[in-house]
Amino acid sequence: MALHSAIEWTQTTWNPVTGCSKVSPGCLHCYAERMSFRLRSMGQKNYSSGFTTTLHPHMLDLPLRWKKPMVIFVNSMSDLFHEEVPVSFIQRVFEVMNMATRHTFQILTKRSRRMQEINPILPWSQNIWMGVSVESKKWLTRIDDLRGTDARLKFVSFEPLLEPLENIPLQGIDWVIVGGESGPQARPLQKEWVIQIKDACQQYGIPFFFKQWGGTRKKRAGPILDGRVWDAMPPVPANEGAKR
Repeated sequence: MALHSAIEWTQTTWNPVTGCSKVSPGCLHCYAERMSFRLRSMGQKNYSSGFTTTLHPHMLDLPLRWKKPMVIFVNSMSDLFHEEVPVSFIQRVFEVMNMATRHTFQILTKRSRRMQEINPILPWSQNIWMGVSVESKKWLTRIDDLRGTDARLKFVSFEPLLEPLENIPLQGIDWVIVGGESGPQARPLQKEWVIQIKDACQQYGIPFFFKQWGGTRKKRAGPILDGRVWDAMPPVPANEGAKR
């Protein structure tokens, strides 16, 4: 595993679970699915089952071995709240995050209902940031589910953003990411959709991070919006992980 992630809003990734299944239109051209088959062809043992949901207990203690404090995206190649991940395993992941208080952990899910259901039995240490992915109007309800959790910091990733969103319920949200889809079959992102969300964030005083325009050549398209880079993030306090 590479220690430095190419994902713009994190520093590294940790995948105690790999593989997933599609739950909504945002999953159609999943980058993690494409990457998993590439990694399998390269002989990476954790991806020997391709994109089948797979637990990796041997990966659980990895953050405990990283001495330097880092911002860590949890399960960039899966969804921690996937229905095939046992609650007991999710609890073990949370226990590690509670122990590794020098790090900041970012979790992102599309399975917000399950997240909310098991929220009461999860140890939400202060270094855990919880987020949901929202690609269209139908899935704005995920934000309501997120607000129902005990996570200290709550964020929303509108990526891939597939349509304009109005009256977004951003009360109680601490950070917003917006991005277009990338890859050979990328669906287009309209500037007006991005501006709409940026303006809403400014209204609520929420840090706004524009990740990318996406497309078939995402690096060429870049992240510039209205002549500048928008890469605001919440502050990351050092050793913040006090337990409940």
